[in-house]
Amino acid sequence: MSREFKRRRGRRTAIVFSLALVSAAIGLAICPFSKQTRRTRTSTSDESEIREIISKYAKSVDEADPALASQVWLDSPDVSFIHPVGHEHGFDQIKENIYGSLMGDTFSERNLTPHDISVHVYGDAAWAEFYWDFAAKLRRDGSPVTTHGTETQVYLRTADGSRLVHVHYSGMPATEVRRSF
Repeated sequence: MSREFKRRRGRRTAIVFSLALVSAAIGLAICPFSKQTRRTRTSTSDESEIREIISKYAKSVDEADPALASQVWLDSPDVSFIHPVGHEHGFDQIKENIYGSLMGDTFSERNLTPHDISVHVYGDAAWAEFYWDFAAKLRRDGSPVTTHGTETQVYLRTADGSRLVHVHYSGMPATEVRRSF
C-alpha cells in the first residue's frame, strides 16, 4: 500500500468514527424516545407523591379553598379543567369558576371522596384515573346532593414537585339503552 493511501484511509476512518460518536451523543441527548423516556417509572415515591396531591386536591374542593388549590395546580394559563357544566382555561378561571362559583357559592358543605385510584408515571409526566363520590349541601336551601363519577388528572413534574395541569371529569356512564349517546 502506498503511503498516501494509508494516510487517506486513516483520515477517513477517523472522520467516520468521529461522526459516529457525535451522532450517538446527539441521539442520546435529544431523542425523545430513548430507553429512559419510554420506560414508565414505577417508583413508589412517584406514585405516593401523586396520591398525596389527589388527597390535597380533594381537600381543596371540600374547603373550596383556592389557596390550597394553588399548592396542587400549576399556576399557568395553559392548565385546563373539563367538567359537565363547562371548560375552564387557566388557573385563574379554575380558581374563580370551580373553587369560587361552583364549589364555594353553590354548596355550603362539600365532601369529595376519590377511590379506586390508578397512577401512571411516565418520565416527567403522570396521570391518575379514579372514581369519586361527592356529597354536598346546596347553599340556597340546605338540600343534599350526592353524585358519583370518574376523573382523569394529568400532572407535570416541576422544580416544586409534581403539579396538576389538567382535569377531565364526568358522571358515571349511562347504562340504559340510548342514554349514552
